[in-house]
Amino acid sequence: MEAVLDFFKDLNPILGALIATCFTWGLTALGASLVFMMKDLSRKMLDGMLGFTGGVMLAASFWSLLAPAIDLSEEMGTPGWIPSSIGFLSGALFIYGLDKVLPHLHINYKMSESEGIETNWQRTTLLILAITLHNIPEGLAVGVLFGAVAYDLPGANLTGAITLAIGIGIQNFPEGIAVAMPLRRQGVSQLKCFWYGQLSAIVEPIAGVLGAIAVLSIQPILPYALAFAAGAMIYVVIEEVVPEAQRDKYTDFSTMGLVIGFIVMMVLDVALG
Repeated sequence: MEAVLDFFKDLNPILGALIATCFTWGLTALGASLVFMMKDLSRKMLDGMLGFTGGVMLAASFWSLLAPAIDLSEEMGTPGWIPSSIGFLSGALFIYGLDKVLPHLHINYKMSESEGIETNWQRTTLLILAITLHNIPEGLAVGVLFGAVAYDLPGANLTGAITLAIGIGIQNFPEGIAVAMPLRRQGVSQLKCFWYGQLSAIVEPIAGVLGAIAVLSIQPILPYALAFAAGAMIYVVIEEVVPEAQRDKYTDFSTMGLVIGFIVMMVLDVALG
């Protein structure tokens, strides 16, 4: 960890956010690459991985984002609950709006259950867009935290930002699998499955850089931005990840996956952050 800290501490926060989110994107690609080694993945494992993803996102939302938002607000002389509440609600409403507009289809859903504006786009495209929707708040969260580090305020430190990137990267690995494997079952070639799997996370470096730029440009929005990312992630977990993981008979398995994911992220953040 010390070597990683030494690498990032002298970097511009925007460049740091870009590198960190490229790492999370890379782990998505690594997960998608399993399509070259495996012909299929059981629904039980897929549901467990989705649950794990949700658990990591839930834990990261509090320990990496909301708690620092409250600390930063109080340090800046504002009651901690005001920016965190406003930012959290704004983040949830942002993803709510995207969810209603962006055409997408969740992994375990039928074509008739696609969401967003009605289109004649292929199932493959809609599946990719669904995972992309998951990745926007994740990239934003990493970028905002790297931007916050530049101000050296309580609750925002480089170790915490790196820890969040590691946690998001860990849960991106099963996300890459979750995109690639269902496509493979539909007869899509291995190369295309991998391409579409990694493509779903390309939005993370974009969102990460934009998040870092935003907080570096306007310091007072820091706590709002952190809470915004938390609200966006919680909305994704409750509206999309959990329902997807609970649609089959493996509900207990996916629930334990969520618990394990929560513990992993909590331990990472408390032990390292």
